[in-house]
Amino acid sequence: MSTTLGSFIAGGMAACGAVTVTHPFETVKIRLQLQGELQSKLDAPRMYKGVLHGVKVIAQNEGPKGLFRGIGAAYVYQMILNGCRLGFYEPLRKGATTAIFKDANVQSLGVNIFSGAASGILGAAAGSPFFLVKTRLQSYSPFLPVGTQHGYKNARDGFRQIYTNEGIKGLYRGVGAAMVRTGFGSSVQLPTYFFAKRRLVKHLDMKEGPALHLASSTASGFVVCCVMHPPDTIMSRMYNQTGNLYTGVLDCLLKTVKTEGLFAIYKGFFAHLARILPHTILTLSLAEQTNKWMRKFENKVLPTGIKDKI
Repeated sequence: MSTTLGSFIAGGMAACGAVTVTHPFETVKIRLQLQGELQSKLDAPRMYKGVLHGVKVIAQNEGPKGLFRGIGAAYVYQMILNGCRLGFYEPLRKGATTAIFKDANVQSLGVNIFSGAASGILGAAAGSPFFLVKTRLQSYSPFLPVGTQHGYKNARDGFRQIYTNEGIKGLYRGVGAAMVRTGFGSSVQLPTYFFAKRRLVKHLDMKEGPALHLASSTASGFVVCCVMHPPDTIMSRMYNQTGNLYTGVLDCLLKTVKTEGLFAIYKGFFAHLARILPHTILTLSLAEQTNKWMRKFENKVLPTGIKDKI
């Protein structure tokens, strides 16, 4: 087991590797979620008709730059979010398990879900300003605009404009939605990953290695997408709004469903799935490797007294 700091760094490194591959699907997902915002189905133009069509039209009109808008802010956000999620999960789980069962090795689904949600919420709150700027950068298109267009030159310019116009409060616009969304996803991501991993070892006699990590990550990614997508849609709209189009999470949900129908909260689901499956697989699989590297590094540099405690 790495130290909490070691796990934080290892988790962040793993997530940055994953987001490099999956960022274009995240861009398409956000534009699909914002497309036809607060318009009836009959009135809303469909400029992006699905995952592959979205990738195609963005690449044709904006080039690779369009698909990778906001990648810098995404790296920082992933370092913070997944550093917290993967770094604090085990300490929280062990602390809660020890307090309740007097044994840190006991596996409790309730404690695992709580630990996953709590670690994710911490990361979402800390990284919210970066996700806010990332979302606004990704939604911007000079050719096929959807939702409110902000026109930031880059992430730094986005932070400057938001802080100048709205102050610190503006940088944390939508943080409640982000915490709900990430709490939902984190509450199931690691518990389902470790649950699937234990079952595959027990029932299929799979051995520790890439195949086991891949199968466990796939199961986890699918469950995460199903649970997290509705609050993810709400979060994207709250982040991208200017002024007070939505007063809060519930107001955004009600307005969206009332105007666009119930399935509006699942706009961009397949783009999300196309992003979350490889992202979860890569993050959790890479996390296994980065944690091993971090343990080796810590074994070389940490004093013996500290190593004996972790």
